[in-house]
Amino acid sequence: MTPFFAFLHHLAAFALVAALGVEFVLIRGELTLGSARKLRLVDMVFGMSSGVVLVIGLLRVFYFEKGASYYFHSVPFIAKLSLFAIVGLLSIYPTREFLSWGKSLKQGQMPTVTDRKIASIRSVIHWELAGVVLIILFAALMAKGVAVLG
Repeated sequence: MTPFFAFLHHLAAFALVAALGVEFVLIRGELTLGSARKLRLVDMVFGMSSGVVLVIGLLRVFYFEKGASYYFHSVPFIAKLSLFAIVGLLSIYPTREFLSWGKSLKQGQMPTVTDRKIASIRSVIHWELAGVVLIILFAALMAKGVAVLG
């Protein structure tokens, strides 16, 4: 069962990275009715994959792998978990904005979004991507047993 959960964890993580990459590409271009709808959909995929990564990751830590006592003595694991929480908190801002577009989009109208708002969403997505890159680094360090205390 452990390999299956590892597979699901990695599959969800790749979906998370892909969704964030698509958000990055969509928000860089001109906001159109189509791209606004796609951003809402892709952000939903990002949120769902984040939830799956978290749930399966915690199941692996507490039930299927080396155990919580091992992982919570691993500096890279603690850094990875902390960064995951930070990226999750950062993602609230774009998600709330994308959700606020729902009424306009259902009416077939473009949401009213200022250039400044788009720039701030773009900036947050950049920070999320940077956080994900660091999460991948810490995952590699964790897998090799680097900086396990005690």
